[in-house]
Amino acid sequence: MPKSNNRNHPKRGSSIKVQPIRTRQAINTIKARLKHQPRNLCLFTLGINTAYRANELLSLSIGQVVHLQVGDYLELKQSKNKQYRPITLNTSAITAIQSWLEHHPDRLDPSAPLFVSFRRLRKPLTVPALNRLVKSWCEHAKLNGNFGSHTLRKTWGYHQRIENHVSVALLMRAFRHATEAQTLDYLGIIPDEIHMLYLGLEL
Repeated sequence: MPKSNNRNHPKRGSSIKVQPIRTRQAINTIKARLKHQPRNLCLFTLGINTAYRANELLSLSIGQVVHLQVGDYLELKQSKNKQYRPITLNTSAITAIQSWLEHHPDRLDPSAPLFVSFRRLRKPLTVPALNRLVKSWCEHAKLNGNFGSHTLRKTWGYHQRIENHVSVALLMRAFRHATEAQTLDYLGIIPDEIHMLYLGLEL
């Protein structure tokens, strides 16, 4: 297997744990990069504005979203527990969906995959393909670390906690985690917050 030149690719034998995108600047850099790629911009925007897993996002069909407006619910069956969980779509998500539907090659077919593959005609994009896309987006934004498809979901949770000060207990319910410690570890917040304990208060 050829050696990867991607600095975000984990070393052989290392634990594969992806990180969230921690800054608005990096998010805006990636969105600017995807400005003329409506499918990818929609996928990135929807991913970081929901708590859905990659395979759940990629299961979407046109018929599930074509009628949605800001404030509407999008309800998907979760891949792990097979339960339906509704999320509310914000303006960023709806704008991205509508923009992509204007360019979608099968926009008149309700059963067509929303995130269609350009290589596999009329087939949905795969999780490995999304994983590669996210890595390339983060590489272009000059982010150091390991990134992948779970980065999108983690980014939503990270900014909910850091910017909106959403409680860990509420995020735990959104992610369907068993404990708050699992949620903090998932988002990579614990090391950051402990670090700031020492810098944020001088006695």
